[in-house]
Amino acid sequence: MQQHQTTRQHRIVVIGAGYSGAIAAGRLAKRLRREDVAITLVNAEPDFVERVRMHQLTVGQDLAPRPFSEMFAGTGVELKLAKVTAVDVDGKTVTFTSGEAAEELPYDTLVYALGSGWNAQGVPGTAEHAHEIAGRPGALRLRERLAGLDAGESVVVVGGGLTGLEAATEIAEARPDLDVALAARGELGDWLSPKGRGHVRKVFAGLGITAHEQAAVTGVRADHVTTADGGSIPAAVTVWTTGFAVHPIARATTLEVTDSGQIVVDRTMRSVSHPDVYAVGDAAMAMGPGDKPLRMSCATGTPMAWQAADAIAARLTGGKIPKTPLRYFNQCISLGRRNGLIQYVTADDRSVKAALTGRLAALYKELICKGAAWAVAHPTVGMPTRPRPITPQAQPQPHPTTPAKATA
Repeated sequence: MQQHQTTRQHRIVVIGAGYSGAIAAGRLAKRLRREDVAITLVNAEPDFVERVRMHQLTVGQDLAPRPFSEMFAGTGVELKLAKVTAVDVDGKTVTFTSGEAAEELPYDTLVYALGSGWNAQGVPGTAEHAHEIAGRPGALRLRERLAGLDAGESVVVVGGGLTGLEAATEIAEARPDLDVALAARGELGDWLSPKGRGHVRKVFAGLGITAHEQAAVTGVRADHVTTADGGSIPAAVTVWTTGFAVHPIARATTLEVTDSGQIVVDRTMRSVSHPDVYAVGDAAMAMGPGDKPLRMSCATGTPMAWQAADAIAARLTGGKIPKTPLRYFNQCISLGRRNGLIQYVTADDRSVKAALTGRLAALYKELICKGAAWAVAHPTVGMPTRPRPITPQAQPQPHPTTPAKATA
């Protein structure tokens, strides 16, 4: 009896369509031929969320919709609107739900880009009383809450990092009638250069923001927060911006992950334990210059996505595997709509003396935000657009088929 074999497409599944996932999917579609690969992008929301603008959304600014149906039209990327609930990296399947039914999606190569959410840090009362702006649902809830505040009511932003500075200044600028404060574990802007720190203090003073320094928050209540020194800060609304926690799904798999749940990857964003899995963005623990972990940020996630997509394409087509070092150039901080800070940094993200401040810095930051969104819709920067065929060695196992009737 004769058995026929048919070659099937290599199945690439990308889960998560933030900056990293969306860029990776689009770049892979340009790198590889449609007849050779089937690329599926799984995401719970139908349009792209500009996470770097969530502080703007909270104060009532409307963001332009960016539907994935338009973004990936004509690319060959299949968009599946669903929530990922599990990943079996040994059975090579992704489980998702769209509605009530659970389904499984098999893959040959997985790009894990589920990203991160807010991190309550285990502080009592945070989950019950604090607001977060790590995603659109949280930002919209905070937007509604802020709109209902009367003049003179208090807002406390907890966390003195980039997100905290942007949230506090945006709220204070949009609602000068509110009493806005920021609680930082250390000194205000203590990682910035002297010029950068001085500018942040100047902006805070101009907007009337109270900075509580060396004030580690140990509890959140409905109308105040408590600090490690026994103090209390009034807060009709508490905004929690003390960092990010990665999506928990990776930790539930057999992937090698860090204590924080990030997937450990090599220089090409490939899992060190499962070579058919790549991780990008906040979900991945990748090393940068000086063997320092890359920080969770859009500035990190975008080049990680380029690196992963190019490495996958190279391995499938027999091309040269890129190993371009990832490095930092600056940190861009908006301080309201009319002010900003561009802190220049070393390759491993340490502040240097040089910094751009004021209105020009605000315009620079706006260009960076627009550029990040543009990169999602145009993921082929710095690469040839002509796709290459995958090599026979990279072809997935063929499906055996048996004729309906065998002849003697």
